[in-house]
Amino acid sequence: MYLGVDGGGTKTALCLLDEGGHVAAQTQAPSCYYFTEGIALVGRVLQEGIDEVCEQASVTPADVRYAFFGLPTYGEVSGDMPTLDATPGEVLGHSRYACDNDMVCGWAGSLGGVDGINVVSGTGSITYGERFGHGARVGGWGERFGDEGSAYWIAIKGLNAFSRMSDGRLPVGPLHEALRTHLELAGDLDLVDVVLNRWQGRRSEIAALSRIVVKAAETGDECAAQILSEAADELARLVDTTRRILDFGPEEKVPVSYSGGMFNVRSIVDGFEVALEDLHDGYELRQPLYSPVIGAAIYAAKLAGEPLGAEALGHLEATQQESST
Repeated sequence: MYLGVDGGGTKTALCLLDEGGHVAAQTQAPSCYYFTEGIALVGRVLQEGIDEVCEQASVTPADVRYAFFGLPTYGEVSGDMPTLDATPGEVLGHSRYACDNDMVCGWAGSLGGVDGINVVSGTGSITYGERFGHGARVGGWGERFGDEGSAYWIAIKGLNAFSRMSDGRLPVGPLHEALRTHLELAGDLDLVDVVLNRWQGRRSEIAALSRIVVKAAETGDECAAQILSEAADELARLVDTTRRILDFGPEEKVPVSYSGGMFNVRSIVDGFEVALEDLHDGYELRQPLYSPVIGAAIYAAKLAGEPLGAEALGHLEATQQESST
């Protein structure tokens, strides 16, 4: 039994996968993004999630052959690495696991662990790619000055557009009323109270406003549509930089896939594909094969020296396709 854990800005997903490609259990726990609440949060979230997923599968942590933990912010604070590396062992009761950034889950899931590049656009944004055993990461610098093309970035752009529409610096479009209604604002300046005072600038609540920007774009708001177009361009630039770092040759095909909630938006996917074509001729855009949490479990099997065979992967892919229809 292989355990995959995909941490994220809004939730932590866990699954147990057997060697035949059957998903024995899946569950979700709260986010283990600990920068605002302290590193002890990681252990509490993992304990909750592992207890639940093992109970579903009627197994114990000792039955886990190997586990992979994709943790948000992993590798970004050197002093926290020993604690993050040790925490899963305290929950599992053994050392048959590995940790890395959650970007690896997206790559392993979307491309099935083959050479290529995956871009994540969820609460934040980041790319990860591998070529001949060498990995490269681009982006993921956080919402304060990075995470271009992410849900948070889109939401902030939307809030900025709202403020300019309110002032008269932009023509008022559907986005203005959509945000007023969603946030139940008595007056436009109440936006400051909601986001800064009531929410205390919490990233998950702000990022969720990206859905309002998407809906406004779908109802004809030109400013919202431009925000989504710019997001797609930013994500394509992350991929193109990763390609150059990994030194893919000019004639070499570069498999590219994607993960994260913003890629459920058709205009983001379409804009991303067009932007990639403008940057390089060799990109092969592929629909994700598996979810990031399944990717984490697949990677766990690989790290254990027992990668899933073609039959198991085929069964898993068929199962994923059935569950998405």
